[in-house]
Amino acid sequence: YGLMLRSGNDCATALAVHHSGSVENFAAVMNERAKECGAENTNFKNPSGLPDSEHYTTAHDLCKITCHAMKNQKFRDIVSTKNYSGKFRSYANKNKMLYNFSGATGVKTGYTVAAGRCLVSSALRNGMEVVTVVLNCPDMYAESGSLLERCFNNYKLINLNANSVF
Repeated sequence: YGLMLRSGNDCATALAVHHSGSVENFAAVMNERAKECGAENTNFKNPSGLPDSEHYTTAHDLCKITCHAMKNQKFRDIVSTKNYSGKFRSYANKNKMLYNFSGATGVKTGYTVAAGRCLVSSALRNGMEVVTVVLNCPDMYAESGSLLERCFNNYKLINLNANSVF
């Protein structure tokens, strides 16, 4: 919760070391997993997203990674949590989409001077979940909301089966 709700870079490092023994080993695992998700234009150098000359990704790759991550119920629970109260800490999610966009289900805000304001958003309406990504976007919440509304207004979920005709 400290990592996903509050962007805790210390949390990212602690989780990386716990998982893989070091930040470098964790970055290698992240890169392998990203490729498994279809993210071909991504290279992670650290678990926090802090700038590094060899750390890069694209909006398309972040969308692929997010769609994969949203299949994990624990991840979904964390990124959709507005407020968390733990034994030692309490956190309010910084993602304003959860408070201001109907059907919002997550996901994550980000900011560095190098990357600017970034937001991966997801929302669910009428059984259709949409993921959007905006990078270096000063008005990230309005732009994300606009993209999500455009998707919900212009597309619909269709269940395909062997008898489907188009």
